[in-house]
Amino acid sequence: MARDIVFFLAPDDEAAAATYLRGPGPDFESVTCRFIEPDSAIAEWDMFFEEPSAEAPPLERLHRWAPPEYVTAPLNDGVEVFALPQRLTLALAHASSAELDELAARWGERLWSEDGDEMTDDDLPAVLRGVARLAVSAASKGEGLYSWSF
Repeated sequence: MARDIVFFLAPDDEAAAATYLRGPGPDFESVTCRFIEPDSAIAEWDMFFEEPSAEAPPLERLHRWAPPEYVTAPLNDGVEVFALPQRLTLALAHASSAELDELAARWGERLWSEDGDEMTDDDLPAVLRGVARLAVSAASKGEGLYSWSF
């Protein structure tokens, strides 16, 4: 599980890849959180918008969902930089407050079922609203939305 996660805007994959060693830093508009798996979160959010359902999908189905693309090849140092799919960025940018609340509740339930007391203590609805605000900026500026984690 990643300790530090930063969702951030960057003009392109090259700029996002340049964050690999030290993280995005203050030059990038960002939202931070802790103790989640960013690739699983991104896949779950993407599935929520691509295949709406009243119930959370089974864990096996989530694990078969296409993972986000690495911006840099993964090394054995624990750092990962992912690009959020463009369709997810647009879905988050256009999501209603009710959709974001529903997604945050579903995501929180899954994290609780997997991690129990070891689950992140971040305010998941606030994290998701922050990422949605980044998505709005990304869509309006023609930039990409990325995650960096360690």
